Amino acid sequence: MSRIAKQPVPLPKGVEFKLAGRTVTIKGAKGSLSLDLHDDVAVTESEGELNVSLTEKSVNKAIGGTTRSLLANMAKGVSDGFERKLSLIGVGYRAQSQGKSLNLTLGFSHPVVYAVPEGITIETPSQTEIVVKGMDKQKVGQVAADIRAYRPPEPYKGKGVRYADERVVIKEAKKK
Repeated sequence: MSRIAKQPVPLPKGVEFKLAGRTVTIKGAKGSLSLDLHDDVAVTESEGELNVSLTEKSVNKAIGGTTRSLLANMAKGVSDGFERKLSLIGVGYRAQSQGKSLNLTLGFSHPVVYAVPEGITIETPSQTEIVVKGMDKQKVGQVAADIRAYRPPEPYKGKGVRYADERVVIKEAKKK
C-alpha cells in the first residue's frame, strides 16, 4: 500500500460520512459529494477519521493513495470549497459574468460565451480577473482549464488567459 493511503483523512467539523455499498457520500455545509469505490479498496470510519485499506487480492497498490486523495479533497470541498483564479492579459481582453454564463472578449471577431456547469460559480471582481469556485476540485480545475483554452498565453508578448500563479516565459523576438 502506498504511503499516502496509510495516512487517515480527518473529517472537519460538520462533515458527515456515509457508506452505502460501494458508494461513499460526504455531506457538509456547501453540499454533498459522492464517490464510487474501486473493488480493491475498503474505507472505514473511526473517531472522525477515514481510513483507506486495500483488500488482500489487490494487485493495484496505487489505487489506495488515489482513493485517499479523492476522499480528502471531498472532505475539504464540502466544508471550505476550492477556487481557481485566472487573469486576462492583453489590450481589450475583458470578462463579464452574467447569471449562468461568462462573456469573454478575447480579441476574436466574436464574443466568447462560456456556459457555467452546475455546481460551479464564477465571479469577476474586475474586468481582467476571473474566480472559479466550487466544492468539486476536479470540476473547478476543468472549468478553469476550459476557460484558459480559449486563448492560452502566447510566448512572445504573454497575451492571453492565464492562471493567477502561472509564470509565462517570454521568448526573444527574431533578430535580423
